[in-house]
Amino acid sequence: MADLLSSRALRRGLPWVLIVLLALLLPAVLPPFRLNLLGRFLSLGIVALGVDLIWGFTGMLSLGQGIFFALGGYALGMYLSLNSLEPGQLPEFFSLYGVQSLPAFWQPFASPLFTLLALWVIPALVAGVLGYLVFRNRIKGVYFSILTQAALLVFFNFFNGQQKLINGTNGLKTDTARIFGALVGSDAMQRNLFWLTVVLAVGAFLLCRWLTSGRFGDALIAIRDDEPRMRFTGYNPTAYKTLVFAVAGALAGISGALYTVQSGIVSPQFMAVPFSIEMVIWVAVGGRGTLIGALLGAVLINYAKSLVSEALPETWLFIQGGLFLLVVTALPDGLVGWWRSGGPGHIQAMVGWPPLAATYPELDLDPAVQAEKAELEGGAR
Repeated sequence: MADLLSSRALRRGLPWVLIVLLALLLPAVLPPFRLNLLGRFLSLGIVALGVDLIWGFTGMLSLGQGIFFALGGYALGMYLSLNSLEPGQLPEFFSLYGVQSLPAFWQPFASPLFTLLALWVIPALVAGVLGYLVFRNRIKGVYFSILTQAALLVFFNFFNGQQKLINGTNGLKTDTARIFGALVGSDAMQRNLFWLTVVLAVGAFLLCRWLTSGRFGDALIAIRDDEPRMRFTGYNPTAYKTLVFAVAGALAGISGALYTVQSGIVSPQFMAVPFSIEMVIWVAVGGRGTLIGALLGAVLINYAKSLVSEALPETWLFIQGGLFLLVVTALPDGLVGWWRSGGPGHIQAMVGWPPLAATYPELDLDPAVQAEKAELEGGAR
């Protein structure tokens, strides 16, 4: 039993050991461009945590998280656009369309305090309002997914057409802006943004961990597994679902803001349908309902995408589709779930050879191993 517990503890703790080591070592060995990419992908891990929170734990598959991701990016992008100007000046694109004065909704973003609140409060409010309108009508399942994607298309088309107000399809550039007197796109600032992303990603993970533990976490899982029964026992699933959807929206806004300053631009492409679908793939491949799998899935898949696209630009979509098919058919719990269930031993249980109980005795409590042992013992008698 002690060996079993130690092996399980090792399987659960090893990913964290690797993450800490990589976080400490990579900034020292990676060139600035690669470190910037890692910072971007880690920021995407924050929105993936939100997707895991609402999908993995609550059972709501949202295909519209790009809305909240983009809102956070635009909030910070507007602040940086104003912060780099002399008093009385307007962002350059306004002059192209004959706009003579700063629109009213831009003006609060001149305040850094307002912006720090807006980049997560605005996405949370939009998500909360949208969620409440949907959940009070008991819309769920595939209808919820379709509705969130429809909302995504509405926001995408709206932002895409606002040339005079937010530069439409061109978006807002941030790499040439200044913050704290330093150029946002400089190597030194990007290194600082990487560390900020690490801190916020850890904070987001701990927040999600706290939310999914205790009674609140039990309520989310109850909604996922049997919502009518939870409603019958006197609980109101609408309140829980609205709250958790708003939290996921806030996480997406923070993620979008961090990604904006590390990618150098925010544009309506953040609301493109394929991007929101990719978020779901990151969580599915990493491990739905594990939280750490969402982070790892976002970082590993996007890094693989970057490397493959550099060498073979035409092949990544096929590889991404193949990964999703592999997870759906062979690894429904994702990479982290596969690792926690025994890694190679789990594959042996699926294939049936060599005998799993003899090869991996430390997995004695795994249901597949128990069944195999019972069959072997029955044959021996």
